[in-house]
Amino acid sequence: MTDANWQRLDALDHKIVAKLALDARISNRAIAAELGVTEGTIRTRIKRLQNEGLIQFTVVTDFRMAGSPNLCMLGIDADPSRVTEVAERLKQMPEISCVVLMLGRYNLLAMGLFTNIEQLNELIVEQIRSLPGVQRVETSISVHNLKYEAGVAKITPAAVID
Repeated sequence: MTDANWQRLDALDHKIVAKLALDARISNRAIAAELGVTEGTIRTRIKRLQNEGLIQFTVVTDFRMAGSPNLCMLGIDADPSRVTEVAERLKQMPEISCVVLMLGRYNLLAMGLFTNIEQLNELIVEQIRSLPGVQRVETSISVHNLKYEAGVAKITPAAVID
């Protein structure tokens, strides 16, 4: 959610989003009781937030459900004038689950789960390196995940209204 969208929400919207961010399975009735409004108000607000594309509900599965995949990170150096274009193309690749614009060693970081090295190599050689503007791709493959939290990338504002 952009800062402009976040600021457009009123205090009740902020509180609803904060409750859902903590537990997306919380009932409308429970939110209404905690915030002192009717269940219909909560239902209407959530539906509006969804329709405006400001919130969405998804099921996040533990990646181990896919067998024995490895979390792979791709540090990508791209021509600075084409970083946005490369990022957009990466976003459209079904194998890639995360694309981040970076300051530092790489322009872009892309992540995905791969069950074999051949699948990863094919993606890099045939799709990523051939993108206009891509200069270099450096691959890191996890060998053991000590901690992996699917909700680690939650987007929250700088200060949540309680």
